[in-house]
Amino acid sequence: MIPKSQESSQLDAQGNLKHFLTIEGLSRELLVEILDKAEGFVGVARQAVKKVPLCRGKVIANLFFETSTRTRTTFELAAKRLSADVLNLNISTSATAKGETLLDTLRNLEAMHVDMFVVRHASSGTAHFMARHANPHVSIVNAGDGRHSHPTQAMLDMFTIRRHKGDFSSLSVAIVGDIMHSRVARSQMLALKTLGVPDVRIIAPRTLMPARIEEAFGVRVYHDLTEGIRDADVVIMLRIQRERMNSALLPSEHEYFHLYGLTEARLTAARPDVTVMHPGPINRGIEMDSQVADGERSVILEQVSNGIAVRMAVMSMCIGTQNLRAQSIGESHA
Repeated sequence: MIPKSQESSQLDAQGNLKHFLTIEGLSRELLVEILDKAEGFVGVARQAVKKVPLCRGKVIANLFFETSTRTRTTFELAAKRLSADVLNLNISTSATAKGETLLDTLRNLEAMHVDMFVVRHASSGTAHFMARHANPHVSIVNAGDGRHSHPTQAMLDMFTIRRHKGDFSSLSVAIVGDIMHSRVARSQMLALKTLGVPDVRIIAPRTLMPARIEEAFGVRVYHDLTEGIRDADVVIMLRIQRERMNSALLPSEHEYFHLYGLTEARLTAARPDVTVMHPGPINRGIEMDSQVADGERSVILEQVSNGIAVRMAVMSMCIGTQNLRAQSIGESHA
């Protein structure tokens, strides 16, 4: 559990975004601001020169202690499109792998005048720890920490939903899969409720459903896939980690797909214009079949593209707060 005091540390004294660590504690207005800013960045990819100068002169370091291709690459592209200098730290050959502490790593990289760290780590709370110990001018963006939070994934999902469905206030959204271990699901539930979605449903085997989650997040719990997605506007399938298939938490891959795999036949229970999403990477034949994944109602590849715009929005907002702080300091010394 991350202390509540850590949630408020994402904002500066004026309420601007300083770090982006979790959806929890952020207002609806701030989430909408992120979505609106991302909308303005979508067109950058269609420009002859795919860059804007908002982070020119800034250094952004990708610090990934967990492997990731999609998330790390989209963060790198987002930073470069903002005209930042990007440092990708290879953790497997870094001093951290040789025993250097996380705090020492932070201090050494700060000495290289890094302005922002994008951090992915297997331990919950790592991004909060770095934000608490970072120099005042440094921003931290959480790219996934343990089972706690993946806020930019949730926001790119919200951005995708808004582009297809418009208003959040009348939607039914179903999240299907390993709810217990998913930082993505936790962030999605928080974002959906904050943005005013009245009907958020979570669907999972009993072994993968956290206790008392209805009270904690204000969601509805289902253990039957067809009932859970009935008349849903959006269905979000979560990745099942294959390593859990051999544990007591899950049946075999075949049995899981039989009960919880999304097929065209099952999808008929949802609304005809249902939007199908997945944070990736997909395990085809486990979470969904290829007909659904590649079908006309799937927006999975669009989610990847939208991730660049949303991460540009988040990083530019944090860098903008840095610039405001620097301006304030300069004026006080004038």
